[in-house]
Amino acid sequence: MKEIKAFIRPEKLNTVAKYLKKEHFCCFTVFKGEGVGDYTDPDTEYPSLDFPFLHNKVVKIELVCNKEEVPKIIKTIKTHAQTGHSGDGLIYVSNVESKTRIRETI
Repeated sequence: MKEIKAFIRPEKLNTVAKYLKKEHFCCFTVFKGEGVGDYTDPDTEYPSLDFPFLHNKVVKIELVCNKEEVPKIIKTIKTHAQTGHSGDGLIYVSNVESKTRIRETI
């Protein structure tokens, strides 16, 4: 199993989520955050009261999938999250050792 973490622009979330669901990847988690890095878009970076330095708003999508599904998920995210400008985001893929449902009895 693999874990995919995608950091994208907030305004792209609805489109990316729509197409992930359309491709039958219905279950994922979304986090709102702020990022700082070399790849920020100078047209949209600004200081925050919470974090007083230049940064961009970001959304992180996390999902776990089978290894074979990774290329399709990455293609879906890239296709629908791109603007062609610096700061469009990053995608990370990691190994997942195991999964345990909390509701399962021990």
